[in-house]
Amino acid sequence: MNLGDTRRDPLTQATVTVAWVIILNKPFYPLYVWYLIGHGVLASLWTLAAVPFFLTIPFLAKRSSLAARVALPLVGTFDTWFETKLFGPSSGTELFFAACLMLAAMSFRAKEIWWQRGMAAIVFIVFMFSRTFIGAPLHVWNESDLAILLNLNAFAVASLTTFVALRYAGVRNR
Repeated sequence: MNLGDTRRDPLTQATVTVAWVIILNKPFYPLYVWYLIGHGVLASLWTLAAVPFFLTIPFLAKRSSLAARVALPLVGTFDTWFETKLFGPSSGTELFFAACLMLAAMSFRAKEIWWQRGMAAIVFIVFMFSRTFIGAPLHVWNESDLAILLNLNAFAVASLTTFVALRYAGVRNR
């Protein structure tokens, strides 16, 4: 398949579906923060900054299957880095790097091994950068708030990775 092919192959369909699930769930995160913690809602609204980038993925898919499949783990990786900077590593946002790695592993055809390896390397490098150079979070949380955020984010990551596994199940990557 060439880069200009507009047909949606099964891998690209799965990518677009996952992008839409993320887009539709993003607005609920500040509501969860408000309900579970009661403050920090303004800071959590910044998590919506990535929505326009996720919205580009379905449009990219119309022009380039490969570009859309590269974009999803890439946008997810930088969104995860940003949210880790926003909330701090103790909030559990870094766990989303696992979902990004899973997308890098699942989103490519066998002949696109270098794209797959490259995306996995990028996710890992950004994760390492996050662990080493992230600095102080942009919003300070107390320990009980961080415990709540860790539980929220762990549940969200488990839900997302389960959805990704179910959505990509049986999709051939020839």
